Amino acid sequence: MTTAKIKICGIKDIDILQKIVELNIDYVGFIFFNKSPRNVDENFLRILNNFTFKETRPVCVYVNPDEDFVYKTSSYFTDPILQFHGHENSSFCESFGLEYWKAIRVKTKEDLNAMDNFNSASAILLENHKDGLYGGTGESFNWEILKEIDTDKQNLILSGGINSQNVDNALTTNSWCIDINSGVESEVGKKDINLIINILDKINNHDL
Repeated sequence: MTTAKIKICGIKDIDILQKIVELNIDYVGFIFFNKSPRNVDENFLRILNNFTFKETRPVCVYVNPDEDFVYKTSSYFTDPILQFHGHENSSFCESFGLEYWKAIRVKTKEDLNAMDNFNSASAILLENHKDGLYGGTGESFNWEILKEIDTDKQNLILSGGINSQNVDNALTTNSWCIDINSGVESEVGKKDINLIINILDKINNHDL
């Protein structure tokens, strides 16, 4: 059985969220970026007021947010992780006094050098670089690059186009966490619990 952590990102449906928590998935991501089809609105946040996450930890996802917006939206959660996908520097990421993850957009091996600018991050999320797009493209970068770096140096989160067909390959990168989003959707922005269960089965049976 794999030891990789699992995150399901882009949740905006309370029923799907409840099932994710019941499945004891490690992390669940909420996207606060109005250009995303998975953007979370205030109505959904109000529903969360009385929600119990149990063992699943919430992650608030941002792209170049202003400070007040981060404080306001993250306040709906207890002990959330902040995940930044834009041009935020380490000082900004640290300023909220919460654990944070920083996304690095990867096209070539040299792009990985940007990780050194965020030593205070508890994890670095690696996503495909696509000009003009932030917060994930739904496509994978060349995972072979990861074989050339020391994955023990920093917790690495692998993201981008991970689905039940390629998750076995994703797990061979020895990433600390696998971030799954569009790969468990029946249509853009709509999570499918059957696809989630299917990919979890593949992950749990990896290398058995």
